[in-house]
Amino acid sequence: MRSEEAGSLEEDWYYQALMECYLPILETLEKASTNQGQVPKITISLSPTLLSLFEDSHLKQNFSSWASSRLDLLSNISNELILPASHLASHISHQLKIWETSNGEVINRFAKLQRSGVIDILTCAATHGYLPLLRQNPESVRGQLKTAVREHLRIFDVPPIGIWLPECAYYEGLDALMVESGLRYAVLDGHGLLHANPRPRYGLYAPICSKSGVAFFGRDSESTLPVWSAKEGYPGHPEYREFHKDLGWEIKGEKLIQLGLKGNRPLGLKLHKVTGQNIPLDEKEVYDPYKAKECIKKHANKYIKERCIQLDKLYTTMNHSPLLIAPFDTELFGHWWFEGPLFLEEIFTNAAKNDLHLTRLCDTLQGNPKLQLCEPCPSSWGQGGYHDYWLNKSNDWVVIEWNNSSKAMIERCKIGVSNQDNLRLLQQAARELLLSQSSDWSFILRAGTTTELAKERINRHLKRFWTLINALDSEDAIPSSLLNQIEKEDSLFPLIQAKDWT
Repeated sequence: MRSEEAGSLEEDWYYQALMECYLPILETLEKASTNQGQVPKITISLSPTLLSLFEDSHLKQNFSSWASSRLDLLSNISNELILPASHLASHISHQLKIWETSNGEVINRFAKLQRSGVIDILTCAATHGYLPLLRQNPESVRGQLKTAVREHLRIFDVPPIGIWLPECAYYEGLDALMVESGLRYAVLDGHGLLHANPRPRYGLYAPICSKSGVAFFGRDSESTLPVWSAKEGYPGHPEYREFHKDLGWEIKGEKLIQLGLKGNRPLGLKLHKVTGQNIPLDEKEVYDPYKAKECIKKHANKYIKERCIQLDKLYTTMNHSPLLIAPFDTELFGHWWFEGPLFLEEIFTNAAKNDLHLTRLCDTLQGNPKLQLCEPCPSSWGQGGYHDYWLNKSNDWVVIEWNNSSKAMIERCKIGVSNQDNLRLLQQAARELLLSQSSDWSFILRAGTTTELAKERINRHLKRFWTLINALDSEDAIPSSLLNQIEKEDSLFPLIQAKDWT
């Protein structure tokens, strides 16, 4: 759902991710791609919902004023915080300048990097639906996949071949639906490969191929943990910026009103450092960006050297070139870990110096490599490694709702519609169904954060779904004003096809 309310939580979430993560990553990749001494290569997933936000004209129009309001707040910082405030203001101003120079065309910048061979863009399920929990109605899984592929093709003019399965979640038979949608490779958590049948001879260090012809890559925890873990890895270092201490919690009355906020919340204005794992937020020390940058250089150098040692050991035991897969949430780089884009910049530099070959998933599959035939194990990368984080007493009620609404959607699509007005209703019902299925809602319910928001969103999309479906078989037409409002708020996937649910 897109909110046009000034200062809305949804809008703020998106703008923070854009400013802290996606714009810095784009700049890092663009700079590295023009450096003759570097060969940057990464695979990145851009979900259909994120792409919808990137191309939304309202969000594009308001981003500059959002960023300017943060700069205004940073201009009134006390003396002890001048250094980090000045650094953050410079960062925001720099990204804002690049944004305005490129007219906010984030998608075009990603597309150019893909055409030049720097990145391999994966799609995701349409609304990041947790596919194993939708398997009771395979048509619902098909709707998630085919809607995603169609949206990716509309935006990039080329169909996606790879997919980031939501939460890396896999179940038996999903590969057949992937092939049906034109998808031929994905990443699984390590045990998805290690427990495959038969067990892969190269473990995690080479992709496998399922009987349906889908290649699966396995996440290597040794390569992933140093970058991912705040407790055991680099992001928790005392000199890095503290994520949880934000000026948004300290702003008082009138200033909140000027920002259009109804209450305190994080604003992406963080001026303190981690200091220590067990240090209370009110005792965090002032962030020094220059010390943090020195730490980044050391950590990136250490990371590359450790990967070289790891690969050298693997070379001695394999008659096959080993491949290390280290996947992360994209927002780790810049949002959760502010210094993350700088880490990537140093990785590209150090990889070239250490003769470490970076690659994209699609590149490893070119030339018809001989892959071992194995059936992946049902798995996910969530807590416990399977499905219990998204199916437990905090969120299991929604699975029943998904199943009931999916059945109704499938039955109605099989009946079909006889006129354009009913097709409009059915297509919007499909959007509402997809939006209700986002795994983010289940995650929030389990994590216990903003649970009321998650419940409200699930119930709102399901209520709209049933209103639209019931209107198809009713003599009472849905008021045009209500339909227009629903279509305006939930306007993603312009090419959605109800036939995907048959």
